[in-house]
Amino acid sequence: MGLIKIFSGEEILAVSLKEKLEAANLTVVIRNNNQANVLPSVQTTKPVELFIQEVDFGKANPVIEEFRMSI
Repeated sequence: MGLIKIFSGEEILAVSLKEKLEAANLTVVIRNNNQANVLPSVQTTKPVELFIQEVDFGKANPVIEEFRMSI
């Protein structure tokens, strides 16, 4: 059992999905690889990724699908 990636994209969308999943009592891990704060001269925007536990996927899938249909 481990983490599975359920989303990769813009930060504003990732935060919105994270909030919806947390409202359904799911634990979400967010990974933001943006190095802009460390190296301000580098202007690369990397996608934000969301992960959940594999065992929670059945409970999370309806929330994820509803979110995807709304964007």
